[in-house]
Amino acid sequence: MRVPMRRLCLGIFLCACGLLTTHEVQAENLKAGVARIDLTPPLELNCPLGGYGERMNKPAQGIHDRIFAKAIVVSNGTERFAFVTADLLGFPPPFKPALVERLSGDGFGPGEVMLLPSHSHTSIEMNAFNPLNTYKIPQIGIHDPAILEFLLEKFATVIREAAKNPVEVKVGTASESILGWNRNRRHSGGFVDDELTVTRIDCLDGKPLAALVNFTAHPTFMGGEQMLFSGDWPGHLQRTMESLAGEGITVLYFNGAEGDQAPIARPDSGGSPWEKAERYGRDLGITAYRMWRETPTNRGGGLKFHREEIELPATTWHPQFMETGGAEYGLSEELLKEMLPRIYPKKTASVSVQIGDLLVIGIPGEMAAELGRKVKQESGRTTGISHPVIGGLADEWDSYILPAAEYRQGGYEASVSFYGETLGDRIVTGAIRGASQLPKP
Repeated sequence: MRVPMRRLCLGIFLCACGLLTTHEVQAENLKAGVARIDLTPPLELNCPLGGYGERMNKPAQGIHDRIFAKAIVVSNGTERFAFVTADLLGFPPPFKPALVERLSGDGFGPGEVMLLPSHSHTSIEMNAFNPLNTYKIPQIGIHDPAILEFLLEKFATVIREAAKNPVEVKVGTASESILGWNRNRRHSGGFVDDELTVTRIDCLDGKPLAALVNFTAHPTFMGGEQMLFSGDWPGHLQRTMESLAGEGITVLYFNGAEGDQAPIARPDSGGSPWEKAERYGRDLGITAYRMWRETPTNRGGGLKFHREEIELPATTWHPQFMETGGAEYGLSEELLKEMLPRIYPKKTASVSVQIGDLLVIGIPGEMAAELGRKVKQESGRTTGISHPVIGGLADEWDSYILPAAEYRQGGYEASVSFYGETLGDRIVTGAIRGASQLPKP
């Protein structure tokens, strides 16, 4: 299109005089700060381990490796966003609202925080810090107000610490398909999300500040008989990468649409589940480190985020529930009629955040990888952001999230999906809609 000479000259004059606004003449510069905090509870707190009903709410017997929460607070000069990962099983729906209320004086709202658990099954039982859980059923965990307070204070502290003294940063992201690391545990020929995504965040002088690592698989090398605290393989991944990169880097791991994705143990990784978890996390950490080392960074890309509310279907349970989930968790249909409407929310939300060329779409539960692929592909297309990933179990655990056909087929995952066969479509549509609302350049 031909530009009139008078308009062109005026534009040159305004630029020369500095009269155009900053966002019109230069790329958005990001600042970031990081922090970590030890989440390992003192043994006298008697924290139960979560993920397996057979543990019967028994407290952990010791510590194999310590568990952590890590936060990075990113700012574009006018807005900021707290991205928090944790070596936890998940978050009950009341937890984030209580945390946001505690942070109200610090300027963080529900759309400016994303909580992402690794889904470790050797960490604190999710229902132990759910104040809506008043049912005293050992198989699902028993609420303890002291555990809730312990975690609320830890998470508020780590976010506040990360918000202090931010520095200007450069950001870059890379994604790579890595075969043979995970499998579809429902179907041998089912879809497997084998994408590893690494985001590098450096200070302007090149010193590493943080790395975000996304890979999709359950941390379930340990079973119900293992009773020690551990971050499972994601804990080993983070420690390995931090050791290799050095210079005080903070590595934040978060899971993807892992509802039907399981890890594949590395060859010759030992006989015990502890050895398998360590070998898997260490080898994956080495792979992620290689990607991190080769990833270029730049100062552009910006920060954008959006929170999309999603109305949920009515709660219900699968016809096969009593044969699978009901048997493991000691629940009856009479109890479910009372419990589900009380514990599970009527609406949820998907928070989407862009940091540079990374797009994280938060999913409030355990989504099947096939649905996650749809969310990633469509969100990448509508936003134009190069590296869309799923933030699995983001902010709250609402249930397993399956395609309608998979829900009807039944099995364990369907038995702990409490909104019927339309839940998958509802969450997919809402998450894509939310990502599409991110402000365009």
